[in-house]
Amino acid sequence: MPAFITFGRILFAVLFIYLGATKLFGIQATADFIATKVTIPAALAPYTAQLETLTAMTTPQLLAIAGGAFEIIAGLMIALNFGARFFSFVLIVYLAAATFYFYDFWNQAPPENGKTLVDALKNLSIIGALFMIAGYGRGTRTAEPAYGDV
Repeated sequence: MPAFITFGRILFAVLFIYLGATKLFGIQATADFIATKVTIPAALAPYTAQLETLTAMTTPQLLAIAGGAFEIIAGLMIALNFGARFFSFVLIVYLAAATFYFYDFWNQAPPENGKTLVDALKNLSIIGALFMIAGYGRGTRTAEPAYGDV
C-alpha cells in the first residue's frame, strides 16, 4: 500500500509542477488574466508601487511569478514527501483563494457559467485530495480497527 500512496503523491504533484511551469513560461498571459480578476487594495497600493519600481515589473507580473514558483516548489515538496503536510495546507489556502477570485461562477448567467463551475469543482476536488495528503502525513500508520471496540 505505501508504494501506491507514493506513486499517487508523485502523480498528483505533477499537476502543480506543470501548472507552475506554464505560469512561468507565459508570465504576460498569466499577468493579464490576474489583472482582470484581482484588484490591489488601497492599503497595499504604496507597497506594491515600491515593488513595481524596485523590480520594474507590474504587480500582476510579480503575482504570476510568485504563484508559478510557489506551485512548482509545493508540487516538488509533495512529490518528495518533504513537508508534505505543510505544503498541502498552504496549497489548500492558495486554491481556495484562487477559486474564489478566478472562478466566480455565481456572477455569471447559468448557461455561460458551466466551464467556470466545472473548474471550481475541479479545484474543490483537488482541495479534497490535499486534505487527504495532509491527513495521511509522512509516517506509516499502525493497524487500527475500523469501528473501534464494538
